[in-house]
Order: sequence, then C-alpha cells, then structure tokens
Amino acid sequence: MNQIEINENPFVSEKGTTWCPGCGNFGILEALNQSLFEMGIKPQDVLMVSGIGQAAKLPHYINANGFNTLHGRALPAALGAHVANSALKVIVNSGDGDTYGEGGNHFLHNVRRNLDLVHIVHNNQVYGLTKGQGSPTTPLGQKTRLQVEGMRSDALNPVAMAVALKCSFVARSFSGNLPHLKAMIKAAMAHKGYALIDVLQPCISFNKINTFKWYKDRVYELDTSYDPTDENAAYEMALKYGDAGIPIGIIYSNPKPDFLSRIPHMKKPLVSIDRKPADIDTLLDRLT
Repeated sequence: MNQIEINENPFVSEKGTTWCPGCGNFGILEALNQSLFEMGIKPQDVLMVSGIGQAAKLPHYINANGFNTLHGRALPAALGAHVANSALKVIVNSGDGDTYGEGGNHFLHNVRRNLDLVHIVHNNQVYGLTKGQGSPTTPLGQKTRLQVEGMRSDALNPVAMAVALKCSFVARSFSGNLPHLKAMIKAAMAHKGYALIDVLQPCISFNKINTFKWYKDRVYELDTSYDPTDENAAYEMALKYGDAGIPIGIIYSNPKPDFLSRIPHMKKPLVSIDRKPADIDTLLDRLT
C-alpha cells in the first residue's frame, strides 16, 4: 500500500517534529497513522497517552486526543481515562526508559489488571531525550555517553518478563518493517485486554551499536507454525535475542477477562452516568 496522503488520512498531522532525521519513531508514527485509518477508527475515538521522552512526543504529532503525563506515569493516567470512558480506544506510547525504568512498577501492575489498552513501547535501548545514557534494556558492558566504561547492570528483557507475568498479549516488532508493525498494531487493537508491543527502533544520535542495519540483520518474522498460546514456547521465544536472531511477531497470547469486566457494577462508562453534587450528600453526612 502506498503511503496515505495527509488529506486522505485524518490522523496524519502537518505539524513538524523534533525527532532526528532517520529516527525509528517515524516508522512507528507512520504505522499507527495507517493502521488506525485502515481500521476505520475516527480520531475523536482515540486517546494517545504518554509520559516523558522522545517516544512520548508522539501524541503531539498525530491528530487524536492526547495526554502527556509525568515520566513513567503514562499507565496510571491511561487507567483513569479508560475507567472514566471505556468507549475511547486508549493507546500508550512510551520509551524503554519511560516504561521499564521510571514506569516499571506501573508496567507490572498493569499486566496484573489487564486493562484494555494498547501499549507501544519504543525500545531503542537508550535514553534519547536526555542525551544517551543507558536504559533498562541497554546490554551489559555496552558503552554510552554516560556509562563510558560500559553498563554495569544486566539488561532487562521486557518481552520475557511480560510472558512470565502471563500478560494477555505480548508482541515484538521492528520500526523498519512497516507491514509487520501495522499487523501487530491491528492485532493489539482487536485484543480485549492489555496488549504490549515492544518495538525495536534505532536511535541514530545516541546508540551507535543497535542501528537500523543491526536490527535488520537480526530480526525475523515468526512463521505460521508457531503457537503463541503455548506459554513454555513463548518464554523460550522471548529469550531469543542478539546475534543468533530476534524473532518478531505475537510472542504470547493469553486471553482472559479484562479489568473492567471484573468489576460487576461497571456496566457503562462513568462519563455516561448522570451525577449531581447532591448525590453524595448522604455519604458526607456520615462523616459529620
């Protein structure tokens, strides 16, 4: 499919970006624009939530509802928005540091809650906005602008961790493979529950090791013989990373009730309930 023109796709914004030319974020933005348009979703029905970072700037560059939160705090804000108006399709965009570092605690508990949203993590294995220090996914020993003698901590494998936590949908993709990334976004949007997509993407300014070519030479798509519902196979697949090859696709599929379906009294979005200040008077009276 040819790139959709601005005047055809209502999600495509004419605003300029502050991303470096060649940044992997552009591929993720393009995949989102095209996927949402092709699915027939309207901009007013989408909420983009993010924290802080280069990835977190994405809500500024797409025509949809957007909300920037604090560093690492995109998921609790997304939870509040979803509970208030579950009719909105909530998509979180955040980086590897924002999600797995500052937001690591929220990530763990969002897997537990199984909130019905799509979480796209722009994983470039470095902190891009704050000029290139190592992130939770930077490999042990890899040198950065701050860790000049090399990383002293083991790298986190977020895909393996998500599988181990029995996340309901876990996928990995690559920003340089637009058709594949679009397929993962569409599958995640169709999933009922928390859908994590860890997207490998180059940071051309601050990560000179994990380049576009580095990823391109290593990623390979899972074939149709792979069964993502097999938890043991999923965990083994999630551990595959590096020179031996990096599988991309739906690593794990574990359908289960989403967060709101576990709350019996949440029959409809809170925004649709007609409430008046006087409704809580009886509760306030108990406190006096």
